[in-house]
Amino acid sequence: MSSPARDIFLGTDSGATTSKTGGVFADGTPVSLKLRQSSTNSQLGTAAVIAGWVEGAEGFLKDNNLGWDRVAAAGLALPGPYRSYGILEKSANLPESFAGWNFHADYAAALAKAAGRPIPLFAGNDGDFGGVGEAARVRGETKATVLLLAPGSGLGAAYIDAHGLPLSGDHLSGMEAGHMPVPLHLLGHGLEKLPPFRCGCGRPWGCIEAYSTISGLPQFLEAYLPRHPGHELAASTDTPKHKALSLRGRAQKGDPLALEIFDTQARALGIHVANLCMALDPGIVVIGGGLIDPESTTPEFRQRYLDGIRRAAEPFLYPAQRARLKIVPATLGELSQAIGAALVALYSARAAA
Repeated sequence: MSSPARDIFLGTDSGATTSKTGGVFADGTPVSLKLRQSSTNSQLGTAAVIAGWVEGAEGFLKDNNLGWDRVAAAGLALPGPYRSYGILEKSANLPESFAGWNFHADYAAALAKAAGRPIPLFAGNDGDFGGVGEAARVRGETKATVLLLAPGSGLGAAYIDAHGLPLSGDHLSGMEAGHMPVPLHLLGHGLEKLPPFRCGCGRPWGCIEAYSTISGLPQFLEAYLPRHPGHELAASTDTPKHKALSLRGRAQKGDPLALEIFDTQARALGIHVANLCMALDPGIVVIGGGLIDPESTTPEFRQRYLDGIRRAAEPFLYPAQRARLKIVPATLGELSQAIGAALVALYSARAAA
């Protein structure tokens, strides 16, 4: 009796609290659009994290009536920064004791034990791998390169080449585009200019992340509330965080303050798109994040946001880019990083064969 074809490529998206596992077949199509979720348990140490990743992989295979005999390779999406390939540097979302952890070696050993044989493992930044997943959806049969920008609590960014793989850079810090400075004089939107916002990375001089994501909303409120003295948030005793988190819902009801803030975020991101297009010249730009989430935003709000990004980018693009560059919403949502990790395993294993 012949052995089953090894045609399954697993992908794990590891967050600080929850890890998600998915997979693709050898033709790149997802095994399932339902991810297997497991606890990361980073507070319990590295061994617990490894156990959670293996539990997620085994659970996903079981959920889909598959066995380890079908698994060809695996991918792991894990937030950086990295000290070197597969070795963590100090991370904001993981315990300090994880700095210097060779997670690649430990997970590869655990996969080999679970499968009864070595499983090739490919690891990388979660934002990069999310870009791989989204790129596979939007490029179709073309070889278009893809730029992903995904504003959430931070600004995820990725550039995907014609082979479907991310730009990682010589120091595994490629496309850390959330921490590039913005041209403040272009972002006033009724003010002479916005002040430099402090970023979560600690830099006080105006990273784009602080002007395009949830993390910057309290600073936007501080800058714009004086222009709306009668607004209910001006008299609210709620925390700055809760005030900021109310803005997305307010904007979709036409609140002028909230719309002004999100219009400025769209402008900031659009100028950033233009800057990155000057350097990378992608064929397609994918915008992800909560502001284009169909389950959380209205079609009118999403269109306003995407139109604002394109309108801000266009004056700074070359004519050919202005005419042909596509700016489209992300479609995979929470699937992107796990599916992207699986696709990286597929593409990398294929290239190594």
